[in-house]
Amino acid sequence: MHRRTFRAIAIALTLALGAFGLAACGSSDDSGNGGGSSSSAASTAPQGKKIKVGLVTDIGGLNDRSFNQLANQGLQNAVKQLGVEGRVLISKQNSDYIPNLTTLATQKYDLIIGNGFLMADAVEAAAKKFPQQKFAIIDYSPTLMKSKPKNVVGLPFKEQEAGYLVGYLTALYAKDNGGSLSSVGGQQIPPVDHYIAGYQAGAKKADPSIKTLNGYSQSFTDQAKCKEIALDQIAKGAKVVFQVAGSCGLGAIDAAKEKDVQAIGVDADQAYLGPQVITSALKKVDVAVFNAIKSVQDNNYKGGTDSVSDLTNNGVGIGKISAAGQKYADKIPAIEQQIKDGTITPPDTVSKGT
Repeated sequence: MHRRTFRAIAIALTLALGAFGLAACGSSDDSGNGGGSSSSAASTAPQGKKIKVGLVTDIGGLNDRSFNQLANQGLQNAVKQLGVEGRVLISKQNSDYIPNLTTLATQKYDLIIGNGFLMADAVEAAAKKFPQQKFAIIDYSPTLMKSKPKNVVGLPFKEQEAGYLVGYLTALYAKDNGGSLSSVGGQQIPPVDHYIAGYQAGAKKADPSIKTLNGYSQSFTDQAKCKEIALDQIAKGAKVVFQVAGSCGLGAIDAAKEKDVQAIGVDADQAYLGPQVITSALKKVDVAVFNAIKSVQDNNYKGGTDSVSDLTNNGVGIGKISAAGQKYADKIPAIEQQIKDGTITPPDTVSKGT
């Protein structure tokens, strides 16, 4: 055989084997994830004890630009800064929760994080089935679970404090612009209502005569549903719309843009979505996830307890304030301080009829 021909065949075989190896790695990572998809990451600069951390998303997906995206960011920060190995399993439907958690538990992940209130039953079931594994859950407490598991850490937030701040700011804006405030929630669950309750209370503090509207889309993913509710609220006089519905809420922000009114982002700072975002109610899920991972790496994990995020530890807050809200920005630090020192205690329950 001619030397040049032999060489070409050898190169082709090498490339083919390399491609096969890559494909095999990808398929093994996806195996047994209960219908969800997954992504993996490994650190290039390990700085602590090598541990494996798995994250199971809620159904909003990683591109919700808020809740799940923040949780994943916290994991990726831990991969880069702490040297942990990370894997994400994406839940496309509620029935994926238990299979996804089980996949990570059977693979002996050192910490398994369930992202969201709706995963409480699944996390409790997995924790009971795998008592030697460590779990954490965003937006829920193991003390509220029937079995009171000692291998689950709760990562709840005082969303009402962030809601209060954005409500106070935007009520001042609405008062000057002759309109009301509204909110579009996803499902009516405690983390959503915490935001809305604080929002309405902060608004009433700034302007006792302010009118507030509220509706629920019953979805965290269907943007059309949130947009429809927001458009109806705007037609009724809302000058500011607060989205509390994950990726569904992006439809509410779009409605605000379309009708030239203001919107409030949620969880992440969503100012980048456009000038219609007057500010955002921040919920630092990324920080909570990172700290939970670090607690396992440092042997400080305390199962059966909660690590609460609030204004006092910078776990919640208010995002960037747009040009439209700058007139009122200097009023916020004093309100924030009153919440921190207990002078103001924002409610976490939405009043009936709102």
